[in-house]
Amino acid sequence: MLELCCASVRFAPVWLVLMLVWWRPAVCGDNVVIQRDAQFDVTYDDTVTSDNQTIYSYNHTVSRNKTEGVRVSVELLSESAQSPVLFVVRQKQAVLSFQVPLILRGLYQRKYQYTQVGRTLCQPPTKAVSETQFFYVDVSTLSSAGIHYQLRVSRVDSFTLQTDKKFSFNATPSQPQFFKYVFPEGVDTVIVKVNSQNTFPCSVMSIQDIQCPVYDLDNNVAFIGMYQTMTTTAAITVQRKDFPSNSFYVVVVVKTEDEACGGPLRFYPLLPDELLDAGNRSKTLDVVVSPAINSEVYVMGMLFCLGIFLSFYLLTFLVACLENKRMNRKREGLLNTDTSPAETGKAPVSPCEYGSFADNGSTLSSEAVTDSLASADGNYGYMERSLESVGRSRQESLSSVEEDDYDTLADIDSDKNIVRTKKFLCVSDLARKDKRVLSKKYQIYFWNIATIAVFYALPVIQLVITYQTVVNVTGNQDICYYNFLCAHPLGALSSFNNILSNLGYVMLGLLFLLIVLQRDILHNRALERNENTALECGIPKHFGLYYAMGTALMMEGLLSACYHVCPNYTNFQFDTSFMYMIAGLCMLKLYQKRHPDINASAYSAYACLAAVIFFSVLGVVFGKGNTVFWIVFSIIHILATLLLSTQLYYMGRWRLDSGILRRMLYVIYTDCIRQCSGPMYIDRMVLLVMGNIVNWSLAAYGLIKRPNDFASYLLAIAICNLLLYFAFYIIMKLRSGERIQCLALVCILFTAVVWGFALFFFFQGLSTWQKTPAESREHNRECILLSFFDDHDIWHFLSSIAMFGSFLVLLTMDDDLDTVQRDKIYVF
Repeated sequence: MLELCCASVRFAPVWLVLMLVWWRPAVCGDNVVIQRDAQFDVTYDDTVTSDNQTIYSYNHTVSRNKTEGVRVSVELLSESAQSPVLFVVRQKQAVLSFQVPLILRGLYQRKYQYTQVGRTLCQPPTKAVSETQFFYVDVSTLSSAGIHYQLRVSRVDSFTLQTDKKFSFNATPSQPQFFKYVFPEGVDTVIVKVNSQNTFPCSVMSIQDIQCPVYDLDNNVAFIGMYQTMTTTAAITVQRKDFPSNSFYVVVVVKTEDEACGGPLRFYPLLPDELLDAGNRSKTLDVVVSPAINSEVYVMGMLFCLGIFLSFYLLTFLVACLENKRMNRKREGLLNTDTSPAETGKAPVSPCEYGSFADNGSTLSSEAVTDSLASADGNYGYMERSLESVGRSRQESLSSVEEDDYDTLADIDSDKNIVRTKKFLCVSDLARKDKRVLSKKYQIYFWNIATIAVFYALPVIQLVITYQTVVNVTGNQDICYYNFLCAHPLGALSSFNNILSNLGYVMLGLLFLLIVLQRDILHNRALERNENTALECGIPKHFGLYYAMGTALMMEGLLSACYHVCPNYTNFQFDTSFMYMIAGLCMLKLYQKRHPDINASAYSAYACLAAVIFFSVLGVVFGKGNTVFWIVFSIIHILATLLLSTQLYYMGRWRLDSGILRRMLYVIYTDCIRQCSGPMYIDRMVLLVMGNIVNWSLAAYGLIKRPNDFASYLLAIAICNLLLYFAFYIIMKLRSGERIQCLALVCILFTAVVWGFALFFFFQGLSTWQKTPAESREHNRECILLSFFDDHDIWHFLSSIAMFGSFLVLLTMDDDLDTVQRDKIYVF
């Protein structure tokens, strides 16, 4: 009796269906519902019409500790069906429906038809240890003619992925695949990698929570979870905290078109409702889930980063101590060897005279040396200079006139035309303005860049936080161009290692500011003591540009970190803006060393840099393949080069007005036609000719090639000009008989080596926003340092060290002139 009751309960759903079928003709006319018990892994060939509906009944055992995958595969055998066949899969807690032929839409509403469809059923977790569940496959159509189809339901092998075990499978747009992964004990973060030997067809990898329905078609895969397009490689880092069930689905979908992955775009259909043949879009893929790094690796990476740059603080402290000790010994030696005037009957030797030299290294007297003598002896830069002029320049430098007043006085303006247009110039000729006025002038560089940094950084930080929030909320990982094979998340940040590696710019920029501050304090103390070495010897000390350079280096680190929160083409300007500023400030500092009176003001300099950044934005937005833009930019580039060359050649003693063409023709007539004479300033002409060749070549390259990465192209122009000017400065310094001290020489060699290694890692190209996100991921690589840092992180380390070394070179390269009179230091 008990068995009979159990059987009645067990077959109650069957009796219910039979009763509905018996009553159905009375309501639905001739429509017949056929239900049959079906078996797994059996192919059913059948025909369906509008008059009959078939229900296939399946049952399987569901376990709490084991998830069994079930896949429904359907193929339509009738070639020209009037209406689609609808398949509805009814489960205990889910319903899946799809039609065959399956219509998927592409770009511009193109329609693709698929007659073979395969779908994996969602398997929600069960609370019971083991239970038998039924599910039903309903087949129906509105077509009056019979439609022949095949149905097969099978169990999925390896539905649950194992850690570090590769699994291969095939997928098409109408036959997506998804698998389940359960976090093992002790593992909080894993990285899911999907690879394929074939670039196309384009596909999508998605990570979704264990819930029904599973979005596994091209038109809905982006509805939930994290996803990214892929060609050959995709990788997503998954954290246990984001999935309360400690498990997730790995969904792989093949797209109907390849345009999202950079592939060709199919032709537009002639008719709006025309169905296109998708062709063979099957793709073989491999999936593997591996544990990501643990918290110990994070700590090790942060300690390593801090340790590297703190070591520079320690090294700087040791060098400062040794240098201070050496200077004390030198000062004591000078005091011991210097005898009093009463004992020798001679005047005391000026401290400047200990370091004055000619080309052969011998000590120069203070007598004047004429230009003709300089040219006869082959020595560079000798000029007529009297003791009266030295005294006059000293009085002028100590005067209290303001810079604007100084420049507008008629007699001094006349004096400028005489002095600055001489054939040979010394630093004393271009260091005639009041030191206090110039110090205030160059301090404006620092205060301006500090103001720019605040107003620039705040909206940047706000924007990248918004970018990261959008990525986390939408799950669209195509927004940001990470190296996904080495992107370690921390909190809301998706790639913490790329942000941490920018710490070097900030720390070394701060260290440079401290070094400059120490030099500034020592120089001010020397001025207070009225030391001749500070007043009349060496390159004039103006530290405003150095402070601006250190601040720019720190801001480069901050903005580069902001860029790497979500790197893409729209915010690449954040990473390059202060690079332009650093290059410009370095060139200005090189020029200021021997042209302190005529260097550009902070307002004009930053205005020019703002124009550069403006063109950078225009190039990124409109420059890709735009011939008109490249023609306009190349013309502006060449004109700017010519104007700057004229300004440098004539030391600012020329005017751009309506008579400029007449004066140009007159110079050509007198110097080239009437008599053939060479340029008056040969060394300046050599530099400017080389600079024009380089810039014209870069302009021609841009106009012909039209590179997609306009921001990097603009940065290359700035770096090439900086390197050219720096090489010219070093060559002319050595040619003038000056020497490079040991510390500066070590900095030059060290910086050159570090720049070489840094550029090697820079050109590895782990990602590029010039391509689609899927194509960019083809360049992704594994971590190479401490399992935490990739090639680009090492570029950050080395480039920050190299920039710091470059700044030290600019700071120390003229230390050999600290005891040389300024009327014996040549301008070039």
